[in-house]
Amino acid sequence: MTKLQYIKKGLRDGIPIGLGYFAVSLALGISARNAGLSAFQATLTSALINASAGEYVGFALIAANSSYFEVALMELIANMRYLLMSCALTQKLAPDTPLRHRLLLGFYVTDEIFGLSVAVEGKLSPFYSVGMILVAAPGWAGGTLLGVLLGSILPVRVVSALGVALFAMFIAVFIPPARKNKIIALLVGVSFALSWAVNRLSAFDFVSPGMKTIALTLIIAGAAALLFPVKEEAHEE
Repeated sequence: MTKLQYIKKGLRDGIPIGLGYFAVSLALGISARNAGLSAFQATLTSALINASAGEYVGFALIAANSSYFEVALMELIANMRYLLMSCALTQKLAPDTPLRHRLLLGFYVTDEIFGLSVAVEGKLSPFYSVGMILVAAPGWAGGTLLGVLLGSILPVRVVSALGVALFAMFIAVFIPPARKNKIIALLVGVSFALSWAVNRLSAFDFVSPGMKTIALTLIIAGAAALLFPVKEEAHEE
């Protein structure tokens, strides 16, 4: 496939992501407005920070008049999982991938874009991810802008209902491979069970949500790598 074909494929696959981001970021825009941010400030934040949990935490701390240090520390914790995603994506790229492409993918890595990018068979073309970014990024920033402008006009139930599309789309990312591979299905089930447990048991209340995600990712991924190692396919020169 050519670069243009990869971009077109990314644009097509990124449409549901952009629509989901637009719906979810409506609520984010309302939160930004309640925190005292203007439409420009909130939209610029979404254009520079592609993280729903990170932005929600940031806006909540701003509304609570928290210090810069507290905001910076919480943002680091909430978004630390993207470091793991970026490292995983580097294993999918060809060794001769230019640094500018690597930096772009690292800057725009999100849960959904990562899920579709890492699921690509063989090596990942950065232009496929760029195609998704061209749809997803405007949807995220545009939804935030509209949320600030609408304020609290939209009922909370409507905004929550729109957000279901994002979670349904993310589930659709791992269901197909889980149906084909029993090991993946097992790991998905274990991930759900452990995630539910650490969030329900009071013994883990002292751990932040971001750190819980990071710890579970490292533990489950490490155990899977040891118990079910994947043999690299031999490539002909």
